[in-house]
Amino acid sequence: MSNIKLFESKKIRSHWDAEAEKWYFSIVDIVSVLTDQPDHQGARNYWKVIKSRLLKEGNETVTNCNRLKLVAEDGKLRETDVADTEQLLRLIQSIPSPKAEPFKQWLAKVGYERIEESQDPEMSIDRAMENYLKLGYSKEWINQRMKSIEVRKELTDEWENRGVKKGQEFATLTDIITQAWSGKSVKKYKQHKNLKKENLRDHMTNLELVLNMLAEATTTEISKEKKPYTFDENKIIARQGGTIAGNTRKEIEAKTGKKVVSPLNAKQLKHGKIRKELE
Repeated sequence: MSNIKLFESKKIRSHWDAEAEKWYFSIVDIVSVLTDQPDHQGARNYWKVIKSRLLKEGNETVTNCNRLKLVAEDGKLRETDVADTEQLLRLIQSIPSPKAEPFKQWLAKVGYERIEESQDPEMSIDRAMENYLKLGYSKEWINQRMKSIEVRKELTDEWENRGVKKGQEFATLTDIITQAWSGKSVKKYKQHKNLKKENLRDHMTNLELVLNMLAEATTTEISKEKKPYTFDENKIIARQGGTIAGNTRKEIEAKTGKKVVSPLNAKQLKHGKIRKELE
């Protein structure tokens, strides 16, 4: 499915890849906006020059871009160079334009903050709390979210100790836990809340967060006792931890008559409602 996004009142063609969970943006459209090209052909020529220069520099981040069929000005589907968010930000760094400068300054600021956080991890916690407050979350919900991060870190540390690899294996075990306690895979859960790239936990109610923490904390404790050696053994333990929290969910639903897994997400709600609805 192709979409149109507005950037300074100009159209940026985009595509959401649900399988990869990535947004892709038309490079020519971005170049056109940032360089004030008078027409589509001018933007295409400008992109060819940048692409050639990056290729000579040995940069593969942007030059190995994907091509997707997007609706052109004549209404027909045409092969178009597209970039994901990471590629797009790298491309912006290579465009000498006043309009690109704010993005470059932002990237420099983010890079500096990450270096600071690597030297003092407590700073990342402080910044996270500030960001949640700006988004309208209550301090009570934020404290719960911070606790969930701590519980998650204990689990991932345990997985690393058991030889589980970051990336796909982490994602697989997380999916097993989520499915076992909520009745939905991570992908289905996010669809239920109408989310795409957003962090699922940032859109959980207090009760959802508590049950998710219970599932992850239980998995951690079982793993410490059982000391699994293989990935298959880790999958069994992940299912056991999630099932314990899943049984608790079912008991709550039986007593309250309400579904615990909520379709609500913070993005849909006005900031003033987040405190009321997510708690």
